[in-house]
Amino acid sequence: MTLTQYYNLVDLQARMSLKADAANYFFGYIWWLLEPLLYVVIFYVVFSVILKTRSDDFLVFLLIGNLPFVWFSKSVSQASNGLIANAGLIGRIDAPKSLFPMVIVQAGAYKQATVFALLMAVLIVFDYQPEWAWLWLLPLVIVNYILIVGCAFLGAVLVCFMRDFSIFISLGMVGLMFTSGIFWNVRTLADPQMTDLIFAVNPIAFLLDAYRQVLMFGTPPDLIPLLRVASGSCLLLIAVLSFMRRKSKLLALKALAA
Repeated sequence: MTLTQYYNLVDLQARMSLKADAANYFFGYIWWLLEPLLYVVIFYVVFSVILKTRSDDFLVFLLIGNLPFVWFSKSVSQASNGLIANAGLIGRIDAPKSLFPMVIVQAGAYKQATVFALLMAVLIVFDYQPEWAWLWLLPLVIVNYILIVGCAFLGAVLVCFMRDFSIFISLGMVGLMFTSGIFWNVRTLADPQMTDLIFAVNPIAFLLDAYRQVLMFGTPPDLIPLLRVASGSCLLLIAVLSFMRRKSKLLALKALAA
């Protein structure tokens, strides 16, 4: 299968999946925007209304942090089950095993495109005017996407070998939700060394902060950490993809036995 054929198949399957998924719900495609916004509403009520964590820009701060995180967490969690969920199909056709989690990731990316469009509209409503620095969104989104694909492929392989990893992945997403600065600012920690440590070991925390630096303050992200996250994500993707190609038959057997 050529790269073009691979992409076309992923694109087709992702669009069909989105269409079928929307048909199952009364609100249909509206859920693409409604679901992440409901997360924001819940966090806003808890931290701004109940806990009185009030600031003029807290809602925007929360939106910019939560929307990319939901993209990452849902895509990786769902794609991690991509191989075992398609075990019957894997047993009948000889296709690249990366195809199945990739379709889920691509479907999530199409959803996220509409979410980012909504975010841009909200920022303009809250008087955040577009700046040249917003062009940094493109490399940020690309790095974010590569990280999602790499983690999704890794999760799919791990779950294929031991289904219990799906539980660990879900718990890991909960841990990331509380440690990545979605509803608190990593930069305001009393210990600057702890801030640097979180950004160094948690790429999601760095990316969420980078989104905020670009969209809220009009400043480019820190380039060296961004390159570090980008290179690490690419290496992860290449390593896992190479393993999936070399162990294609083993993954098929494991998926069927899961």
